Amino acid sequence: MRNRVIATGAATLVMALGLTACGGDGDGGGDGAEGGKTIKVVAADYGTSAADASKPFWDKVAKDFEAANAGYKVEVQVINWNDIDKTVKTMIASGNVPDVLQTGGYADKVADDLLYKVDDVMSPKTRANLSKGFAEAGKVKGAAYGIPWVASTRTFFYNKKAFAAAGITKTPATWADVADAAKKLKEKKAAEIPYGLPLGPEEAQGETLMWEMGNGGGYKDEAGKYTINSAQNVETFKWLQENLVKPGLTYPNPASTDRKTAFADFAAGKVGMMNGHPSVIKMAEEAKVEYGMAKIPGKNGPLDSTLGVGDWTMAFQDGKAGKDAVKKFLDFTYTKDNLVKFASMYNFIPVTTDAAEAMQADPKNAKLKDFFAALPTATFYPVNDTSWDLVSAEIKKTGGKAAGDDPKAVLDDLQKKAEDAAKDVK
Repeated sequence: MRNRVIATGAATLVMALGLTACGGDGDGGGDGAEGGKTIKVVAADYGTSAADASKPFWDKVAKDFEAANAGYKVEVQVINWNDIDKTVKTMIASGNVPDVLQTGGYADKVADDLLYKVDDVMSPKTRANLSKGFAEAGKVKGAAYGIPWVASTRTFFYNKKAFAAAGITKTPATWADVADAAKKLKEKKAAEIPYGLPLGPEEAQGETLMWEMGNGGGYKDEAGKYTINSAQNVETFKWLQENLVKPGLTYPNPASTDRKTAFADFAAGKVGMMNGHPSVIKMAEEAKVEYGMAKIPGKNGPLDSTLGVGDWTMAFQDGKAGKDAVKKFLDFTYTKDNLVKFASMYNFIPVTTDAAEAMQADPKNAKLKDFFAALPTATFYPVNDTSWDLVSAEIKKTGGKAAGDDPKAVLDDLQKKAEDAAKDVK
């Protein structure tokens, strides 16, 4: 799950999440008469392997929708997180626009006037079921374009067996604790990778923000201006270099290491500790790795506000199926059973009222209670800032280099690109 303005508190954070609904021509478009339309759906793959890939879910939704709606066809394309943004850009540039897109951000497409408003592609009943805060996060200048899909928060995971083998009895609460534990894990050869630091292009913006938050930094200030190269952020990366990267306590090149690699290595017992989202629980339990969870360590103590992430669905005006067909498909997709099924696949938090209530009421989801509890006070990316998707893409490409190169130079470059992007979209 993968965008928004750094902000603390439920209201701002919730406004940072959002989904968008992609649709077709304003008059219904498509292949002709009712019952003869093909709906093109493009979605992100949340899986870390073939065993938990997202495509089977979307294929089942498509099959069920076709069975319930004679004459309709649904074409599904599921793309990994590393490639989905650039693939969709190519689609748009070539005129091969999807009807429905599910991905990590929507606001840049609002800036280009590509999307239907949610009111046009979702029935009042379905819209009313969206969690109110997340629905607000899907708005740009008061109009809703993004439809929330799933959400997650982050926490600190550690391998209990590795900690015990290294003689670590105290769960790290500060950066100094993390460095000390990592040294012990290496000295005792208790973990191949003492600390999993994924700053590769899959989700560099997430790992980066969690560390920056621990030092009072982040991507924006309270006035909404980008602060990527702030003194706090530069100091954060200097600390990472000197205390984790250079001593060989994490991956040799964090800038090329993706989150899915760190998660898989944790489930394989190779990583001693890392930041992760709820899907790690399922991966670790299936691999029989005994794990512990705690608040994310900060420079001087655990974070009061963790990272929250929400992903989105959207509908394109230039899609071929037309808004009526898209509305039919989205209303079908956004049922409680479908959203509970998808969220349960990865231990995510659903952002519709009935699905969230159903998951919290199920005893098998008891391990997720801390993630649900953390959501109201989480900090999110500025997803409803129309420049954020451009900025996020740049952070994914080069932000991780701050852990190996001169942090100030890397962050200064990103700051300039962020300021230029903010000017260009206004």
